[in-house]
Amino acid sequence: MKSILDNRAALAKQVADVAEVAGYLWQKGWAERNGGNITVNVTDNIDDDVRAMPAISPAVPIGVTLPNLKGKYFFCKGTNRRMRDLARNPMENGSVIRITDDCAHYEIIADNPVKPTSELPSHLAVHNYLIGKGSTYKASLHTHPIELVAMSHNPEFLKKDVLTRILWSMIPETKAFAPRGLGMVPYMLPSSVELAQATIKSIDDDYDVVMWEKHGVFAVEEDIISAFDQVDVLNKSANIYMCARSMGFVPDGMSDAQMREISSVFHLPK
Repeated sequence: MKSILDNRAALAKQVADVAEVAGYLWQKGWAERNGGNITVNVTDNIDDDVRAMPAISPAVPIGVTLPNLKGKYFFCKGTNRRMRDLARNPMENGSVIRITDDCAHYEIIADNPVKPTSELPSHLAVHNYLIGKGSTYKASLHTHPIELVAMSHNPEFLKKDVLTRILWSMIPETKAFAPRGLGMVPYMLPSSVELAQATIKSIDDDYDVVMWEKHGVFAVEEDIISAFDQVDVLNKSANIYMCARSMGFVPDGMSDAQMREISSVFHLPK
């Protein structure tokens, strides 16, 4: 069967990266059943032949109008599809969609009429915001990292930057490779407009990774591998913290002076 990826190496690489990350999420236990979502803006790798492709589905309302997404293309995980299946067969468990000229609908153009994630409006709203602010970020990832979700059940950790400070202090690489820390969004109904708006507000406050209380994280980055890396780094620190607590002590963490030194060496904001 012919695929939209045939003879389009850059587009195929973006989809292959999504499949790679989907495999990691399943292996780590962060993607139970059909949990988690991935949406990647692939517009830069869409050629004129693809733009001329007819839709293979009727136009579907997004539920909101997103003016910055006119004519944009996204690869999306399918609704009720498992990450482990997306890893093996990305074009059978995800699809390429096009935003219509009214900026309020999408249509599937390839390879199969796999309906995108139910959280598509939230993901697209974030992409609309990113494009509007001139960001180079193209990927959004939602997943359920076990240790970070566990820590979000502690009200103390939900206070602004309390958990960021703890995670940064657990191992030097965390501040180096997740320098914006972890934003916090209180519990809201999954897939709701309110959750999308709160996530955008947290990203606007200068976070790349946002914790949804008792639910999971939402990360944005230039590509899906980088988005995964940020979550992976933050969750490693959460794991270190919980290992120390399970051994019966509260870890000291690095001092403020030590973290300032890391910031200086890696040229990070103080």
